[in-house]
Amino acid sequence: MKIVIPGGSGQVGTLLARAFHAEGHAIVVLARRPGPTLWRSVAWDGASVGAWAAELDGADVVINLAGRSVNCRSTPEHRRQILDSRVASTRAVGQAIMRASRPPPVWLQASTATIYAHGFDAPNDEASGTIGGAEPDAPTSWRFSVQVAQAWEQAALQAAAPHTRLVLMRSAMIMSPDRGGIFATLLRLVRLGLGGPVAGGQQYVSWLHDVDFVQAVRWLIARNDLAGAVNLAAPHPLPYAAFMRALRAAWGMPIGLPATRWMVAIGALLLRTEPELALKSRRVIPGVLTQSGFRFQHPTWAAAAVDLSRRWKARGH
Repeated sequence: MKIVIPGGSGQVGTLLARAFHAEGHAIVVLARRPGPTLWRSVAWDGASVGAWAAELDGADVVINLAGRSVNCRSTPEHRRQILDSRVASTRAVGQAIMRASRPPPVWLQASTATIYAHGFDAPNDEASGTIGGAEPDAPTSWRFSVQVAQAWEQAALQAAAPHTRLVLMRSAMIMSPDRGGIFATLLRLVRLGLGGPVAGGQQYVSWLHDVDFVQAVRWLIARNDLAGAVNLAAPHPLPYAAFMRALRAAWGMPIGLPATRWMVAIGALLLRTEPELALKSRRVIPGVLTQSGFRFQHPTWAAAAVDLSRRWKARGH
């Protein structure tokens, strides 16, 4: 297959490109600053249709992952960049698909599990999950991330081509033993003895092992009957306190100092990020994947954390 990955130069895109390249597929990554890779890398601006659009004509799959990182302070300029980078790139991909003489049969579009409401009770699947933005117990500043997710998905739906199946991938945190990802950040806290409960630790963490992420993408490509929103998350989210306790056990760290809400606020300020990333409760389950017969290799976090820690050590990070 020819697989085109707009915005695929980051960690998640590299996971997919590496896996599909190893299987012999032709990979094309669209990047703002193309660099040397094992696969082809083509320049694009992430906002308008250009010469790069020719790569989509005749492609088998498009996986759009473009979007500025949300791991930053929520300044007006950063908010504009976060929103515009997602909406503009999605519209551009849709326009390129519409203009193609041989449009790709499937378009997998990145979205986020953050679209669901902050909550501690019922888990959220695609059919009955509650979309966030109106929670009485969540700061009003958290509404922005939900609004971005909604605008992102709406841009894809509006740009969808009639002969291309569109899947909105509402991804939880993808855990992989690579530098620069969320697993590396959490593991650093553990290694420093700081991996204890945050603000009580009852907020839910939704996650997905990198092997299951790649396999889920393969599943979505192959299953012509699956379209629309699909949660990419392991079937067993768990509270942050239990999540970090399992990671400490996997790494062999006996202690994990807790952090209060005000400590998180100070830490986020120093790290130039937002407390929402640590405090929002995301209890998301993979309804569509499970009902369609997908089988997770790493459904539980305790075993997944052991595997990820082992692979991290094996790579000598």
